Amino acid sequence: MSTARTSTLASLRGSIERLEAHGDAHDLNKITLGHKAADAVLHGGLALAAVHEVFAEGHQSATATGFIAGLAGRVSPRRPLVWVRQDFSEIESGALSMSGLAELGLDPRLLVTVRATDTDAALRTAADALACDALGAVVLEVWGQARQLDLVASRKLTLAAAASGVTALLLRVAAEPRPSTAETRWIVRAAHSPPSAPPKPAAPWSAWGAPVFDAQLVRNRHGPVGRWIMEWNCDERLFREPSAYPQPLAATPAHRPHQAQAFAGQRRAS
Repeated sequence: MSTARTSTLASLRGSIERLEAHGDAHDLNKITLGHKAADAVLHGGLALAAVHEVFAEGHQSATATGFIAGLAGRVSPRRPLVWVRQDFSEIESGALSMSGLAELGLDPRLLVTVRATDTDAALRTAADALACDALGAVVLEVWGQARQLDLVASRKLTLAAAASGVTALLLRVAAEPRPSTAETRWIVRAAHSPPSAPPKPAAPWSAWGAPVFDAQLVRNRHGPVGRWIMEWNCDERLFREPSAYPQPLAATPAHRPHQAQAFAGQRRAS
């Protein structure tokens, strides 16, 4: 092995050791998610300038896209966002909808999408984007169990994010988690979203409820893990705990007998 290569590897190992030795969660710059229980477990919120992973099964790709869009909205509300997608992701789950992302609260004018031919190209593009400190976040979306996304690749992305201050969000669909240097790792599934009560007359789709996620934190470098039902508020662009009764309940009129008593009267009359 050449002297130059040995020196480079030693420098890289030293950088990684210093990064991984920095274990105080309170020293990290963070952004709150809005969900009180999740923010408490994360010691104040999601760490910026770090790598975060979101995993989902293949049929949950739309759910995972919505969840990571919410994370991106919290991390990078006013700065450009680069979304790198492997071609196969678009084949499997379709193109990103700008109108849909706008409804989630993201500004499409600040979004740059990049289609990569394969995993290697996607990794190179994401690494280049992370080096640009003008960005707020970089989303790297890869479908399937890509062998290239190993511990070495994860460390390189973590170092790039820490150096530039740009947050990396990895969206992994139809893949199994592997060892990495990610700050957090999430597994997301769709949760029940009670319909809202739109004013009449209204189109049927206007009654759709807010996006609700079953979000399981399975890795947290600085604390415990947990699992929560998290609702995304598209207007305020934050996660929150869903209301137990999202729709108003009509009170029983005071001048009318209880329903059971009314039915009993009908039975006696019959």
